[in-house]
Amino acid sequence: QVQLVESGGGLVQAGGSLSLTCTADLHPLYDYAMAWFRQSPGKQRDYVAAVSWTGDDKYYKASVKGRFTVSRDNTKNTVTLQMNSLEPEDTAMYYCAAESGDDWDYSDWRTYDYWGQGTQVTVST
Repeated sequence: QVQLVESGGGLVQAGGSLSLTCTADLHPLYDYAMAWFRQSPGKQRDYVAAVSWTGDDKYYKASVKGRFTVSRDNTKNTVTLQMNSLEPEDTAMYYCAAESGDDWDYSDWRTYDYWGQGTQVTVST
């Protein structure tokens, strides 16, 4: 069974930083496009950032652009989301996702084949 395991969530004050890591049991990882989504209670799962197979192409939700950075290390099978200048509106469960097909729509959660269990990020005022 494929596993994606997120770590690094927690409680932080507004303006602070967190770094989320997704460790993927996918081999080789460069066969998969990767992304981070988030979901708050009562809301739909929302795209945050995505990175292409080699890491050359990166995409961000408008509200996090300039504050969040997505990266991947295919040799270590990890994907990282560095989150700076956090805002209370960033509070959510954050999920890592992987996509193996040819029709990658980076912002559409239905595109992705594998998901982690999530890590909670809470930003206080």
